[in-house]
Amino acid sequence: MEESTKIEEKGKKKSNFIKDWIIPIFCALVIAFLLRQFVFFNVYVPTGSMIPTINLNDKILVTRIHNFDNLKRGNVIVFYSDELKETLVKRLIGLPGDKIDIKNGIVFVNGEKLEEDYVKNKDDYNGSFEVPQGKYFFLGDNRPVSLDARYWKEHYIDSSKIEGKAQFIFYPFKDFGMLK
Repeated sequence: MEESTKIEEKGKKKSNFIKDWIIPIFCALVIAFLLRQFVFFNVYVPTGSMIPTINLNDKILVTRIHNFDNLKRGNVIVFYSDELKETLVKRLIGLPGDKIDIKNGIVFVNGEKLEEDYVKNKDDYNGSFEVPQGKYFFLGDNRPVSLDARYWKEHYIDSSKIEGKAQFIFYPFKDFGMLK
């Protein structure tokens, strides 16, 4: 009789272990996976192209974009560049249908000067761009060193390549805060 009691106790302990540990861990992993796929993710920034907004080696939290109507000029966006074969973080300057003129480093959108208080390092670039439907135009905040839409063969990024909107810097802690 004692032998069957010991077997029952082992079975209960095993059942409790699965209920108390395995199932919660599995559920947490599934939830983490779903949040990463559909809600947010983080990005490491290996360049200085967005200084002073985002510094070299900052880590940022990014929310997924599900409605492109919510994109606004001036948002900091994370997207994939087929041309460069990498994920980039840049400032959204041109929306579909916009005409962008850059004169001596000053950006005009549809004839209106764009107020860019986030740009501390200007350059003297000149050029014009017309953003096609379904595409977007991006520039880095640190214009003299930013390899951005001005220099790409294909100046525009398709909406299907946009991964999310940068929300805040979470590392290093000295840079912690919301992005503007």
